[in-house]
Amino acid sequence: MKFPNKVIPYRKSILSKFPLILKELEAQDCSVLDLYKKLEKKLDGLSEYMDILDCLFYLGTIELLPGGAKLHYVKGNTL
Repeated sequence: MKFPNKVIPYRKSILSKFPLILKELEAQDCSVLDLYKKLEKKLDGLSEYMDILDCLFYLGTIELLPGGAKLHYVKGNTL
């Protein structure tokens, strides 16, 4: 995973790519493959894409809908 540090600037880190994914999912739920196809040219490969999805999932920002077919943007705290 590329996190910003002394060698990797923010714009080349995975953190700078979070808004790309979230913007697409905020507009509509999307399958993992379809989302990758939409953003493929803006990412540095499948590995980076999966790292971004992992981080967003663990942060509670995205979730898999029941059945695991589509990703969903979680809008704020629902507690």
